[in-house]
Amino acid sequence: MSELSSKTQEIYEANAALYDEQRTRMLHEARWLARFGDALPRGARVLDLGCGVGEPIGSWLIAEGFAYTGVDFAEPMLSIARSRWPKKDWRLGDMRALSFSETFDGIVAWDSFFHLTQDEQRATLPKLAALINQGGSLLVTVGHDAGEVTGHVGNDEVYHASLSPVEYAQILSDNGMRLTAYLAEDPDCGRHSVLMARKD
Repeated sequence: MSELSSKTQEIYEANAALYDEQRTRMLHEARWLARFGDALPRGARVLDLGCGVGEPIGSWLIAEGFAYTGVDFAEPMLSIARSRWPKKDWRLGDMRALSFSETFDGIVAWDSFFHLTQDEQRATLPKLAALINQGGSLLVTVGHDAGEVTGHVGNDEVYHASLSPVEYAQILSDNGMRLTAYLAEDPDCGRHSVLMARKD
């Protein structure tokens, strides 16, 4: 793990309780989640990468009846999630080095994928595509264009990066996926830049 990634992990571990307290449950992501869910069969197997405490993305996916697996690299985050949904599948892991025997109908990486460096994103996207079943979908938040910026978790500054929409589309195409939606700084979604893709 790089020094930058180790720092990001440490920040999330240290701020798990504060993050949980401050994370809005208003679900401004609802329109994108509904679009993602509508593209999947009922009871589809969904992987939530960077699931954090399971709120609000995980709780929505669980409530919708998907076969849910949540992965995060911060154990204190997972501990909170497990306390709320003890029978669900919560796993400690790093999205850059996933080791699964199963594949998934959908993968969500909301407010997590953009913590990877640009080169890590280039290396990780093909791995995510390989885990998605034919007809499955990917939903991730990225940046509005290529670059590196910072955000905050609690009172700590964390790294964010993005590729250009064109490069995302090209990497996805090279790995059997088609970009189906991209909206930069969606005003109805907390100004998140959101990308969706499908494996046809």
